[in-house]
Amino acid sequence: MWSIAKRELRLFFSSPIGYLILGTYLLVNGLLLWVFDSQYNVLSAGFGDLAPFFESAPLLLLFLIPALTMRSFAEERSDGTLELLLTKPITPYKIIMGKFLGIFLLVLCALLPTLTNLIAVNELLQDSSFIDWGSMGLSYLGLLLVCSVFISIGISTSIRFNSQVTAFMVALLICFFHFYGWGFIADTLTSNNLYNFVLRLGIQEHYYSISRGVLVFEDVWYFALNCFIFIYFTRNAIKQIQK
Repeated sequence: MWSIAKRELRLFFSSPIGYLILGTYLLVNGLLLWVFDSQYNVLSAGFGDLAPFFESAPLLLLFLIPALTMRSFAEERSDGTLELLLTKPITPYKIIMGKFLGIFLLVLCALLPTLTNLIAVNELLQDSSFIDWGSMGLSYLGLLLVCSVFISIGISTSIRFNSQVTAFMVALLICFFHFYGWGFIADTLTSNNLYNFVLRLGIQEHYYSISRGVLVFEDVWYFALNCFIFIYFTRNAIKQIQK
């Protein structure tokens, strides 16, 4: 499994495209937080925290993660190397988790530089003010859980298409709907109980719950279940290829 993860990392950083994807993400993130006069600008928010970053991060990850996952299996299928990989003495689940781990490490490479935003905000605060490090830690945890689900969705779509562009677009649409779509549907409902039920089906509500500094079993279970479901879909797709 670890060998597959290292292979994913090596392939990603072996071409300028990998650096371009990560560089573009960090550039856009920095411009949104510190340059553009928008709702995500930290200086315009008036609060000494990174709430604007955690609001904008899922939107940017909607594009970043499908771009990272689109080649995971689609490239293997188009090159004809997937069948060769499946003949190796390794279970399909280990192949999938190797791909997952490799892409998760790539996402960490993209998120680690954003920690400098915490240092910048801390330097801007007055001496009597301080950052709520516990809340920031939970917010980053929630973001990593969102990334895990997006990666699972991206891998699940990549296994079904030979075209990387198609895999990217389908993953983007599914991730967007699963994060924002359920909220749009809930807003059209008049029943309060039905509204809450549909709203909790989406990623956004669980992510914001953790970002508010509240970590409950229901939210962690939700993300774990979603990852399992999409990984299971990927395993079924591999079964069909093996037939």
